[in-house]
Amino acid sequence: AWLEAVKTIGLSAVLAFGIRTFVAEARYIPSGSMLPTLQINDRLIVDKISYRFKDPQRGDIVVFMPPQKAASCFSNFSDPNPNNNNWADSSPDSTTQNNPRLKDAFIKRVVGLPGDKVEVKGEQVFINGQKLAEKYIDAPPSYQFGPVKVPPKSYLVLGDNRNNSCDSHFWGPVPRDNIIGKAVVRFWPLNRLGGLTPQPLYPAK
Repeated sequence: AWLEAVKTIGLSAVLAFGIRTFVAEARYIPSGSMLPTLQINDRLIVDKISYRFKDPQRGDIVVFMPPQKAASCFSNFSDPNPNNNNWADSSPDSTTQNNPRLKDAFIKRVVGLPGDKVEVKGEQVFINGQKLAEKYIDAPPSYQFGPVKVPPKSYLVLGDNRNNSCDSHFWGPVPRDNIIGKAVVRFWPLNRLGGLTPQPLYPAK
């Protein structure tokens, strides 16, 4: 009987590992960079399989490993220079584990797709010269950024808490290979159980 129990436990562990590795996993929100959409300590289910068959879309909330350039946020976050677009002149970094602050996945919203020209001005985000309508943010961005062109196989991501987020307007695009999956549902707390916000309108109506 004990041997059967061990086999059952072992099989369960293998299945759980396989599901977490290839299909879906739970994540929690450690910061306020996605407020008001995601609150600190919210728990989410991340779909890890969809992007094997299709590319991320504008408005998707994605979980990804940050590129090495994201380390600049932690040293200069109090005095960043979002008007500096030097990142657009170089290819995106791949994931690296050299900085301990970069070992945890980030979660942000996809705003710019490969080939898009993105600009933030006058408290509005513009994609290819057209306004992006975003009803899910509380405060518009107070910074100017771009215009920059998103490189191939890369995505420009921003936090919904535009003025308090370490995101692409600091450190550049996210390589496609760094993206782990798409946040699809919040399962905790129970009073906010359900799907996440709809896609932004583009162009703005």
